[in-house]
Amino acid sequence: MSQPQNQPVFSIEKVYVKDLSLEIPNAPQAFLEREAPTVDIQLHHNTSTVEDGIFQTVLTVTVTAKVAERTLFLVEVGQAGIFSIRNVPANELDAILGIACPNILFPYVREVVSDVVTRAGFPPVVLNPVNFEAIYQQSREGQTQATAAPASQIITPSTSH
Repeated sequence: MSQPQNQPVFSIEKVYVKDLSLEIPNAPQAFLEREAPTVDIQLHHNTSTVEDGIFQTVLTVTVTAKVAERTLFLVEVGQAGIFSIRNVPANELDAILGIACPNILFPYVREVVSDVVTRAGFPPVVLNPVNFEAIYQQSREGQTQATAAPASQIITPSTSH
């Protein structure tokens, strides 16, 4: 039994690592460091149309660990997903692309970041959950207050580990 032609469709076509980078600029001295580093995490996402009804969302996370001004490591992961979204009203499509797609990609990027940092020889960095709905709402409020909204949302908490 097939779906009627006008029923909304949302499906994940593919989830993959689009970009992955690890830098340890001060190795091997970085591994002898005893002071706890400051860890800066930046997160943003963007979406593009692949073809009619097919979208790619890329969730990019950059993690930088520093002691004083010395970088211990820098990891950047671009986790991507290809999504089929059809028969969805335009006013709802933006929310799906800004909330649902990044929510689907986040567990994958979280695992990649933790795995890469651990394989690099450092204690794992576990990303805290992110409320993409709140980020989406903030970006919508910002659009009503400003004439031009940023293309992506960046979250930059600093924590010590």
